[in-house]
Amino acid sequence: MMPRRASLAVAFACLLLLVAGALAAPDRVSEGDPALAWAGFATVPPFGADDRGRPLLEVALQGARVVAVPSVLAGLIVTLLGVVGGLVRCVGSERVEAVVDTLREVVGALPRMVVVLVMALVMPLDWRGLGILAVVWALLAAPGAMDEAAAVAGRLGGARFVEALRAHGFSRARIYLLHIVGLNLRPVVVRQGAETLMQVVFLEIALSYLALDAMQPSFTHSDATRSWADLLYMGYSSLVLDVPSTNALVLGLALVGVTTLLSVSLSSAARAR
Repeated sequence: MMPRRASLAVAFACLLLLVAGALAAPDRVSEGDPALAWAGFATVPPFGADDRGRPLLEVALQGARVVAVPSVLAGLIVTLLGVVGGLVRCVGSERVEAVVDTLREVVGALPRMVVVLVMALVMPLDWRGLGILAVVWALLAAPGAMDEAAAVAGRLGGARFVEALRAHGFSRARIYLLHIVGLNLRPVVVRQGAETLMQVVFLEIALSYLALDAMQPSFTHSDATRSWADLLYMGYSSLVLDVPSTNALVLGLALVGVTTLLSVSLSSAARAR
């Protein structure tokens, strides 16, 4: 396992790559040159071209723009709600815990993928985008993070742990922010947030891939924008047909790998000492 500093550096590099790609993405993919169809990386650097001679780099950048903000937002929502779940266990109020536990159980019982698909289908065309779906996914994923964080806080002793540290003269801010969140809940809530970030990216790819296969408008982005699913959809042809689209497949899998590496390295950097 990598040292924490190395894991943090890798996570920062992956996140920077994702954000930089989103910022550099063009509003529209260029027209391309049919004579350069399926050109290699040497002809159309750095990743080659698609079946219409359009650079695959532009597809990758647009895909980064589609997932960057919604996935990070979803990860932050799960992280914050996980912190709330852990802190509630330390408050010592049975009424508050009962209300939070009831809401957590109700939301956690909902089938996540079904709810997201229903949301995608009922949303007006003007509202369609990954942002709303990512928030819904995060809210449905939050009960799991809250449960795990509450279990960690319970093992600490909950309200008794807070009172014990108060008896030693520590302020409530230091107890809750440093000792509970910073030292004990951090590994759990950061890992849950990082996994949610990765799940939202995979959700976008899956929904866009299904839309491409059915030749339907995408649920997650406009028709003028392309997704990382386009790379995988093009690249899959090289596995079943005599189509020279291997560059697209390799690039799509590499981008999926960067997302996975971001999630894993964030979790590793935040692990308990």
